[in-house]
Amino acid sequence: MAKDINAAVREACLWLPETEEALSHGSPTFKVRGKTFAMYLVNHHGDGRIALWLSAPAGAQGLYTREEPKHFFVPPYVGHRGWLGMRLDKGISWKRVAKLVREAYEHVAPAALARTVGKTPGIQPPTKLLAPEDLDPLQSKRAQAVLGKLREICLALPESSEATQFGSPVWRAGKRTFANLYADGKRLLIAFWVGTAQQAMFTADPRYHLPAYMGHNGWISLDVSKHCNWAEVSAQVLHSYRHFALKRMLNALADI
Repeated sequence: MAKDINAAVREACLWLPETEEALSHGSPTFKVRGKTFAMYLVNHHGDGRIALWLSAPAGAQGLYTREEPKHFFVPPYVGHRGWLGMRLDKGISWKRVAKLVREAYEHVAPAALARTVGKTPGIQPPTKLLAPEDLDPLQSKRAQAVLGKLREICLALPESSEATQFGSPVWRAGKRTFANLYADGKRLLIAFWVGTAQQAMFTADPRYHLPAYMGHNGWISLDVSKHCNWAEVSAQVLHSYRHFALKRMLNALADI
């Protein structure tokens, strides 16, 4: 069977002793004895990259990003700790990918364990391209259908507008976001504000989840991966809009 880039990444990481794979915020991470040495991110927050973020020794980040900006970059969140971003979609050789992954592993693994690492295997390049929906889940047929309907609901509200935030579409009342459509792994979710007092009631329903980063501010996410009650969504979007809208917007809403 044709091998895609996801399989090639796992091949480059999982051969190393005691390596474990786990999901973190929907992205695969690779750890040894509890310490992360690599993270695999596809189109992270809409950046368009297929990349590995690697724990790197002091000075490596500056050297690689300065000398080869086509292949290397400073990743967000962990860049200040010296981590190195490596693009996998710009022609870098998989022999080099395996070498740099090994260096990241050796940087965090206990010395005694690192000494047991054998010869770095040859990683055959992937022969299968990622589908558009693999690169950006919002390009799937289902996501596009949900986007179209949600856009219709949100933009009918006074002074609402659509923007992009962290690679996902959001809708705003003036300058304040009241709804968001995003993908979390294989889930397609609509987020809106309900207030912290109401969150427990919603999460009793398995379709609802507390979203990362926004949950503590009273937001909730509804899983619409397969089904969607649009009357329910319209009511929740309107409630969220009312919370963020200015008085003149609410007055205009009353006139509709």
